[in-house]
Parts: sequence; structure tokens; C-alpha cells
Amino acid sequence: MPEKPRSYSNKKRSDSKRSFDSKGTFDSKRPFKGGFRRGPSKAIPQKPDARAAALKLMNGALRQGKALDEIFDAATDDLEDRDRAFARLLAATTLRRLGQIDGVLANFLDREPPALTHDILRLSAAQMLFIGTPVHAAVDTAVEAIKRTPQSKFAGLVNAVLRRVSEKGPTLIEKQDAARLNMPVWLRTRLRNHYGEAATQAIGTAHLHEAPVDLTLKDDAAAAKWSTELNAEVLPTGSLRLKEAGRIVDLPGFDEGAWWVQDAAAALPARILLHALNQPKGKDVADLCAAPGGKTLQLAAAGCEVTAVDLSPKRLERVRENMARVGVDAKVVKADALTWQPPHKFDGVLLDAPCSSTGTIRRHPDLPYLKEAEDIKRLSERQRGMLKAAADLLKPGGVLVYSVCSLDADEGEAVVEAVLAEDNTLTREPVPASLLGGAIEFLNTQCDLRTLPSHWADRGGLDGFYAALLRKRS
Repeated sequence: MPEKPRSYSNKKRSDSKRSFDSKGTFDSKRPFKGGFRRGPSKAIPQKPDARAAALKLMNGALRQGKALDEIFDAATDDLEDRDRAFARLLAATTLRRLGQIDGVLANFLDREPPALTHDILRLSAAQMLFIGTPVHAAVDTAVEAIKRTPQSKFAGLVNAVLRRVSEKGPTLIEKQDAARLNMPVWLRTRLRNHYGEAATQAIGTAHLHEAPVDLTLKDDAAAAKWSTELNAEVLPTGSLRLKEAGRIVDLPGFDEGAWWVQDAAAALPARILLHALNQPKGKDVADLCAAPGGKTLQLAAAGCEVTAVDLSPKRLERVRENMARVGVDAKVVKADALTWQPPHKFDGVLLDAPCSSTGTIRRHPDLPYLKEAEDIKRLSERQRGMLKAAADLLKPGGVLVYSVCSLDADEGEAVVEAVLAEDNTLTREPVPASLLGGAIEFLNTQCDLRTLPSHWADRGGLDGFYAALLRKRS
């Protein structure tokens, strides 16, 4: 076995877990030196392979504060489709299980190695412990990867630590509390304050698994046909859940625009608005912060006259592309929903406000490392302003749905309560349980929508969403 650098050891010492609190909980706010501090990008292997791409993705998420989706195309541009998929799987799995992985590695390190070396160790540990890559392949590729970098002197350390991980790691993993370790302390603390320990633990368990693929149909009446052709389950709320997804663009119905990808929970705010409009066909509706367009498609397919508003030209282009494929029409407007002043009032407004997106962590395991508790206050202040602006767009008697894909009540319930306290022209209406397929657990004590990733656990869960139904007094 190659000799390790003298400044490192694979003997466990009492100070070897500085990223963990006194209970062993992963704490992203107390990193090792070089852990999650953001700064200049580290040198990474340039060889075009999936593991090198995954390393770029890890570096971007943990040290540059960039979302995987934002940097994925650039990081994997020179890879074949199969390798691109593996790079995403590897980076996402490592981030999803980062607390566990760092907990295992801490047993074999005196102190954290430089960031690049640490990320190579993390990725290889993820391959062995969670993806099922043979030990020799994971270790050999890791050693070769570090040799191609300026940190090649750590090749011996990488080899030694990963050999120990292969021997001791599975036993250590069995003893871990995965739901707790993989949730950064800032997020766990906030969720525990909102929902209690048991619910927070259930949410953490749900975050360990990839989200299933759900579809929203252009025509709900065709559910039986498309569930058969797509081998999908019809969920109680009307969405289809694929049992095996594969390449989305190759699935029956994609080219003809019969459906679009949209989590079952994400489809509910538009369903709530359509129900409140009573007879939606021909009603004038604004969809604020509309991109990528799933809710716009729902409203337009139901016959509404839709104005889709978003600030990003690039994201609005996706809205147009999705409308063209599905075969619906809407007016598309580039504007800030906070300051937009249209020439007329609307029968209905759907505001899916920008938020921390913590309800989508199953799909985006990098999110807990891109956000922090301080972001919530800033976001909630803007959300209150946007909700007030959205209410001003309503005709007397008009209906407004405010929604966020956040698990944090300060971005959901608290925002609505604050605006209702200031605006006596708005009243809250209960979300009908009938729209939720009878899933009364989706309703909070005010009868607003509040879904959690742990709901429908036997079906594969769903995104965390909040939505409130408000009406302008006549």
C-alpha cells in the first residue's frame, strides 16, 4: 500500500469530526477547512469521463454555490448520453448521502484533506456504499483521478482511506441515522420547529430517495388511455405516476403534447384555482412567475385566457416551447411580478412565488448546500410584497392562489397571515378535500394545502408544496 503523507493518518482521533455536532449530526455551517466554504474553483481532472464531470458538479455545488442544473450541461458537454446520466447519478447520490459519507470518512481521517481530494473520496465512497460499483473499480479510478491533479501527493491517502471504507463502511452505514445525518442542521432545525421531530424524521427519510416522475394530462378524461399506454398509476389527484420513466421524449404522447412532466403536488395549485373559478373557460387569468410553464399549460388547457408572466427571457422561451408542443396558447409577458402593471384586472391570479424550494430536495439534493437559514427571511419579505401586488390585480370577487414549493412555514402560512392582517379586501377560503382525492393529510389547520415529501410514502412520496386560496371581496 502506498505510503500516506506524514501530515495525515487513517487513525481515528477525537477531533476528526469537526463537521458534526455533539450528536453526530452533519452541520454544513461548521465545515472542515476547505469543506463547504465558497471560493475560487479548485483544479479538477480534465479527462472527459463521467467521474471527472461529477467532480466538477460537486465543486460547483459545494464551493461555488451553483445548482447542478445550472452547470450540468457545461460539465458534461463532451460526454455521451449514458455517461452524462451516470455523472448526474453520481453527483446527486453523493450530495443526497453526504452526511453519511462524511460520517464514514471521518473514521479514517485525522483532518479533512484539501477540497479536491475530499470530493474524490466522497464520490468513490458513494459508488461503493450506495451505487454498487465494485470496490476495485471505485478505488482504482479514484487513485488515477487524484494522480491527474495538482494534489497527486494524496494518492496514497486516497487509496488507504478507500480500502478502509470498503472494509468498514457497510457496517458503519448500518448503524447510522440516515434521515438525520443527511439533513444539514440549519434545515433540520427549522423543520423540527415547524412540524416536530417525528415529521422531520419522516421528511428526512423521504429525501433519501429519488422522486418518481409524474405527468399532468392535457385532457383528464383520457387518464385511462394514457395510464395503459404509459404503464402509469392514476393518482387520486388526477396526475399519472410512471412506474418506469426512461427517456421522457421517447414516451408515447410526448410528441403529440398529450401530457407534460409535473409533480403531483405541483399540479394542485392550478387545480385549486380552476375549481375556485367555477366555470374557468374564457376566464381571464394571470400566471405569475410562470416558467417553466406547467401551471400555464393547466390553465390554458382548461380554456382560460392566460397571461404568463416571468422575469427571465430564457425561462419564458421554455414556456413558449412547452405551449407549442402541447398545443395551447397564452399571452407571454416579460415582467417582474412585484411591479407589473397590466391594463386590466383579472378573474383569477396564480402566484407561484420564488422560494427556497426545499420541497423539491428529492429532485435537487444540492439545494440544502445552496441555501441557508438567512435566505428565508429575505425570501419571505419579497413573497409578502409579491402577494400584495398579486391581490391588486384581481377584479372584485376574483380568486387568488398563492403557492410555494417550500417546506418552510415562514414562506407559506406566515406570508399569507401577514398579508391578510394588512388587507381586509381579501378573505381565505378552504381548499376542498375533494380536489386532493380525499387526502385530508394534505390540509393544514387553516385548510390550506400543505404537502410533505413524506406524504404518500407507499406511492413514492411527492414534493412539498404550500398553497392558499384567497378571494377579493365583491
